[in-house]
Amino acid sequence: MATVRTRFAPSPTGFMHVGNLRTALYAYLIAKSQGGTFVLRIEDTDQARYVEGAVDVIYKTLAAAGLKHDEGPDKDGGYGPYIQSERKSLYKEYAEMLVKSGAAYYCFCDKEEPAEEDEAENPAVGGYDGRCRDLSPETVAANLAAGKPYVIRQKIDRSGVSTFQDEVFGEITIENKVLDDQILLKRDGMPTYNFANVVDDHLMNITHVVRGSEYLPSTPKYNMLYRAFGWEIPHYVHLPLIMGRNEDGSVSKLSKRHGSVSFENLVAEGYLPTAIINYISLLGWSSKTERELFTLPELEELFNTSGLNKSPAVFDYGKLKWMTGEYVKQLSPEEFSAWAFEASGVKGTKLESAWGILAGLLQSRVALPAEIPEKIAFLHEQPEYTAELFVNKKNKCDADTAKAILTPLVPELAALGNWDRESINTLLQKYVEMHHIKSVMWAVRIALAGQPVTPGGALEIMEILGKEESIDRLEKALNKL
Repeated sequence: MATVRTRFAPSPTGFMHVGNLRTALYAYLIAKSQGGTFVLRIEDTDQARYVEGAVDVIYKTLAAAGLKHDEGPDKDGGYGPYIQSERKSLYKEYAEMLVKSGAAYYCFCDKEEPAEEDEAENPAVGGYDGRCRDLSPETVAANLAAGKPYVIRQKIDRSGVSTFQDEVFGEITIENKVLDDQILLKRDGMPTYNFANVVDDHLMNITHVVRGSEYLPSTPKYNMLYRAFGWEIPHYVHLPLIMGRNEDGSVSKLSKRHGSVSFENLVAEGYLPTAIINYISLLGWSSKTERELFTLPELEELFNTSGLNKSPAVFDYGKLKWMTGEYVKQLSPEEFSAWAFEASGVKGTKLESAWGILAGLLQSRVALPAEIPEKIAFLHEQPEYTAELFVNKKNKCDADTAKAILTPLVPELAALGNWDRESINTLLQKYVEMHHIKSVMWAVRIALAGQPVTPGGALEIMEILGKEESIDRLEKALNKL
């Protein structure tokens, strides 16, 4: 069997949408799961939409996601160049071959071309009436000799139907009468997206074409081109849309109104690349197991197109957050510290020196860095609270019990020489044993934090706050009680 070759062919028009990244991931996994080759190709035929620096974003995103390409603009495997604008003369040659065979024709109409993105998403855009479709050879020759601008259009046979096989959606049949004579070569000599893909996929020996389901209606036109050239048609893997949840509970195509939709912005918000890739892998694919957490190497082993779904997937930010939290727990202390520090808000404060302790307490308790400031706000400044906060049935504590605990304990703590966790713990353990009271730690923690839930217990809080601040808060609690 031929080596499986897939490609990811993004346009350098800005950020990397999660839908594009999922296409890249699935193309990568199809290749790697079968010992194949993953190709990166830059599709910059629409120069009007080119964004400076967008190619760098593509490289950086793939690298951060761990999707290492085997061939591309920076790794010529013998099929280059891998940037479409550098293959311009090639497309004209093939478009003119189609004209000679009768599968395409010169169109000299003044009508403005449809935008490339519309052309790709809606095969019927423009509704061209075919007025140049049957020009006489003499008229065509005269127009060319006069230097009249032209495009080259595909001559579609609108009779009958076209049927093709897709690995996700199965057998698809489309009536040819709905297909338009799409533009293959534009006036500037650049190919349209639809034509360049067919030529490049063939010349680069791409065996599996992975793309969004919005291209299903255009597929018969691609197949007509393959047949006109006498080329083998590749395997098609069309992916369902990724949807977003609207405020009213309905769903619509994922967009910025739902939240961050680019890999770059998700990472900037603190979502880990490993978690993003893991999550995106499940947006339209099932491993047919109960597992949800997979490393990229595990996905390479498990992935199979039989697990792909037809139904649109809904992007759940809550699920992605949970998954990130699971990966955060697996970070080394150094990795977590670096990931969380800037967003923690401790830089330049009295808590910066205690960041090592804080980081250790927070790692199992946060999923995103943005959660940290709220969780440690009580360490910067104790919130207002009432004596009712000491009441806790599970710990058998109320305001009177807390007062009875703290009254003799605070002076003992104030007299403690070495203010470190071990010394504080020794004192508190002796106090518990002497007084036979189990709610000591609860009462102390409430007095220190002024809130019922904290990262870390009384010992850690006292170590972070230091002796002076700890004693001050404990004395204020006594006054409150």
